[in-house]
Amino acid sequence: MLYRYNELLNENKYNTDKKIKNALNEKKLFKLDCGFYSEKNDYSELEFISKKYKNAVFNSDSAFFYHGLTDNIPKKYYLSTKKKARKIRNDKVIQTFMEDKYFAIGITEIYYNNVKIKIYDKERMLIELVRNKNNIAYDMYKEIINNYRLIVDSLNLLKLQNYLNDFKNKDKYLKIIQEEVL
Repeated sequence: MLYRYNELLNENKYNTDKKIKNALNEKKLFKLDCGFYSEKNDYSELEFISKKYKNAVFNSDSAFFYHGLTDNIPKKYYLSTKKKARKIRNDKVIQTFMEDKYFAIGITEIYYNNVKIKIYDKERMLIELVRNKNNIAYDMYKEIINNYRLIVDSLNLLKLQNYLNDFKNKDKYLKIIQEEVL
């Protein structure tokens, strides 16, 4: 399990800075990054990214993969943040700055490989797919569209319609979704 420094202080086991330093020296605790620790030297990078960037949401290639809509394993972690958020300085992360009015739409939490992650739901990702259609490789776009066709009965169409109401060009996006998925 991964911990932030303040979470360690709240644990009965490591409730002082001295206990944390002793655990580090005895290799019972490992420092991963400034303010981040693990009880194991072998840790999940997904869990670390999720914990370190707790105000970010998995989006784009990462979200499509974690939702099982593509088998293309992303080489980096794709995260969305609010437009005025601090730039993420991590070579393993591709950050998208999103306008505040769109940022919160469709955020949910799922477990992927026993790691709880904040991610956009499938309905929101369908909108993102058609919004960014021209920026996605054709083969990947077709694969994701085909996988959406397979799960169309499990999508919440009312939720999708409510999400679309918040976007400019909602009629254009709805038309694409109707023609290609529904």
